[in-house]
Amino acid sequence: MIIDFHVHTARYKTITPAYRNLLQGAWGDRLDWMVDTYSSPEAFVDLMDESGIDYAVVLAELAPITTGIADNEYVGQFCSRSRRLIPFASINPFLCANPAEELENLVRNRGFKGLKLYPTYQQYYPNDAMIYPIYSKAQELGIPVSLHIGSSVFAGSRLKYGDPIYLDDVAADFPDLVLLQCHSGRPFWYDKAFSLARMHKNIYLEISGLPPGRLPLYFPELERIAHKVVYGSDWPGVPTIKENIQAIKSLDISEDSARKILGENGCRLLGLCGP
Repeated sequence: MIIDFHVHTARYKTITPAYRNLLQGAWGDRLDWMVDTYSSPEAFVDLMDESGIDYAVVLAELAPITTGIADNEYVGQFCSRSRRLIPFASINPFLCANPAEELENLVRNRGFKGLKLYPTYQQYYPNDAMIYPIYSKAQELGIPVSLHIGSSVFAGSRLKYGDPIYLDDVAADFPDLVLLQCHSGRPFWYDKAFSLARMHKNIYLEISGLPPGRLPLYFPELERIAHKVVYGSDWPGVPTIKENIQAIKSLDISEDSARKILGENGCRLLGLCGP
């Protein structure tokens, strides 16, 4: 089984010039075609089939300053078209009067299976007290929380909020809450991200947006925590998912480690297979 734990929608309700420029660099003159084509859930499932993906986590995004808005309503509708599309909600604590209540509604009534937080885009430290009710509710609901941990190239983002060290408090205060470090501390904090995943049973590395061939350089002891590493493509920022997956398989790691990274760990965290 292969699970892509980090996919964005092709079409956003709003998009910033900075995000469009990034996508333009990835897709060139095929950008408008990509957006029109893969706004269809059926077409995206076809892409998953071509790439060998069994399930994909589709992320909502409420970051109007840095990237744009792919709201929860749109992501929920998109994912409702196939059981292989797993919706993760977005909560912007500055745009929501009661974030914990909103999260409970999205999970219990709208079918969302996890949460994505964007500290660098929305400008708060991951251990800020205002986020704690969200963590508490996520732990109560038993859902994983993915966080953008590391740098961002988008205007309006603030890198200081992406330092992994702030997850140390969160992991200690919410020991039953699964925390995924999206981008694994890219590019300043790989060592911190790795160490936190080793130290805390509930913290994972999520390797979206990282060149697979450079993973052994970033994480020389990657196999030591292969059971704590989760694959994500960061599509459509990385347009060639199939090649991305093949590059993981081509690493000098055991087949067992590759299976864990590409699917088994994600399968367990999403409750799609056993503990």
